[in-house]
Amino acid sequence: MMRKVVAAKLHGITVTDADLNYHGSITLDPDHCDEAGILPLEFVEIWNKASGARISTYVIYGGRGSRCCVLNGAAARTCQVGDEIIICSATYMEEHQIVEIKPRVLTFNRDNSVRDRMFYDCGIKDDGTMTFAIRKGFPGNALKSPGQANY
Repeated sequence: MMRKVVAAKLHGITVTDADLNYHGSITLDPDHCDEAGILPLEFVEIWNKASGARISTYVIYGGRGSRCCVLNGAAARTCQVGDEIIICSATYMEEHQIVEIKPRVLTFNRDNSVRDRMFYDCGIKDDGTMTFAIRKGFPGNALKSPGQANY
């Protein structure tokens, strides 16, 4: 059975502008998207930490290095400049494939500079139970630390 799972996440990025009269979408810094693995025109879910609003839209790229996060069109009604939001892309896969993906997560300072880089890591034990860990760094250069979350 196909399951919808997290593919990438920008956590706690700050809304820098809202443009009600634009055609729609969310405008993001391509540097952030490249690092997390979010493509232009990819559909994403947006969760507003201040209001609880949840919307779906697609990504367009703004200026590289701009640290922008601009809600456009109808999405502009759901967020205010200064709100912290979570942007999450998803993918579909068979359950057994969960061990193959390592979703990248970026967290942000108030100025939209990257605070932390991490990834989600799932596994399957010999007895068939699932494991979950949040690891610092990105796959291939993950840091092992006593404080990493393992579930």
